[in-house]
Formats: sequence, structure tokens, C-alpha cells
Amino acid sequence: LTPIFSVLLEINISCKYRLSLKSEPPHPPGPQLFLSLCLSRLKFPSDLDELRELAETLKFYKQEHYGYVLLLYCSAYLYKQSFAIPGSSLLNMLAGAIFGPWEGLFLACLLTTSGSTFCFLLSRAFGKQYVVHFFPEKVALLQRKAEENRSSLFFFLLFLRFFPMTPNWFLNITCPVLNIPMPIFFSSVFIGLIPYNFICVRTGSILSEISSLDDIFSWGTLAQLLAIALVALLPGALIKRYGHAHLKLIKVHFHVRGPLKLIL
Repeated sequence: LTPIFSVLLEINISCKYRLSLKSEPPHPPGPQLFLSLCLSRLKFPSDLDELRELAETLKFYKQEHYGYVLLLYCSAYLYKQSFAIPGSSLLNMLAGAIFGPWEGLFLACLLTTSGSTFCFLLSRAFGKQYVVHFFPEKVALLQRKAEENRSSLFFFLLFLRFFPMTPNWFLNITCPVLNIPMPIFFSSVFIGLIPYNFICVRTGSILSEISSLDDIFSWGTLAQLLAIALVALLPGALIKRYGHAHLKLIKVHFHVRGPLKLIL
């Protein structure tokens, strides 16, 4: 099999598997008509209104079939991450709305890391030549910076994850070209995306709990908003505190931002 045919075959199998989960759910003892109408509209959310509607449907369905909802969510997340499909932020928010802030954060971190690793493996097996062909300048720039920071490769990747000047999906498919070892890639994704996942999951959890303007000013909501603000400031504080030991990481911030924004 040629690499491109193998990738198309895997995409086809994954799509059929996800559709089978969507079209053949177990039937709960609750109101059948309501669930059949809601489940027929299952799709990836594209805005906050669709996210809230989908979250309400799955939260209701989760009461009777927790395992099926968990399997459906994990499969959809891994499908998007493995094939470098943008939109993980809304799925992270959906995790917070369905499973709560802490279970949602655990799932988001686990699935982000697993999906990124699958994407890394697919790119290493089938896609390296295509990545170089379609993004030659971007790959050359990252390759040069990776070589300059080879002695502190983990911190270099951590910096790129903390400050996503290049999309995460692009890093996932490019790291095999840069000869990044799997353990370093895995750990940098898991640790580097914790703040991002935390913010998205907490936001989803808050959105699912707010039903009026009064809820926004409750002590619980204000505490969660404060936590989100602190976590958002954490990466910048860490880089400022420890960046002097890795000066080349700071230089990358100014050299990489301009060119790589073109591929967003």
C-alpha cells in the first residue's frame, strides 16, 4: 500500500466507526422521542450555541448510559486529534460541560496527549514527505530552531505549547520531521497543554452552570473565573522566571511568530 492510500483507508475506517457510534446508540428507558430527535442531530459543535445544546443532550443521556457517552466523546476527540482536524477547544469545553471541571480536565489532558501521539505516529509512518512538500519554509524554520535548542529540546517544545504561535496540529505533524523523540514529544504535549485545557474545560463548566446574569456574580463562578485568570498568567510567569537559562527560547518568540501565523 502506498502511504497516501493507507492514510485514506484509516480515515475511512475511523469515519465508519464514529458513524456507527452515532447511529446505533443503546435505547434508554427515558423519553424515546426526545432522545431520538436529539441523537439524530449529533455533530461536532461549531459555536457556543451548538455546544450548549449538545452538552444538554449528552448530560441528559449520560444519566442512563454514562459508558456510551464517554465512549462517544473519547472516539470523537481522538478522531479529530489523530487526523489533525482543528476544533479541540470546543471539545475541551464540552468535556467541562458534560463531565464537570476535574473529570473533564483529566479527560482533556489524556485525550489531547493520546490523540497528538497518534497524529505523530501517523505523520512519522506516512506523512513526513507531504509535510515537507506542502510547508517547506515553516518546516525549515522549525528545524533550524530545534537544532539550535537541541540541548534543551523539552523546554523548547514546552515553550511552543505554552504559547501556541503555531497551531498544535502543525506541531504534531511536524515533530517527526524534526526527529523529536517520542518520550519528549509525549511529555511536552501533556504538560504544555495543561493550562490551555484547564481554561477551556473550566469555561465549559461555567457556561453549563449559568442560566441567568445573577449566576455570573455568584461566589463559585467568580472563584472559577479567578482560577482561569491565574492559570492563563502561569505560562508567561514561568517563561519569564526560567527563560534566562534558555535564551534561545526567547529568541524563537520573535522569529517564529510572524511567518507561522500564515498557516493559521
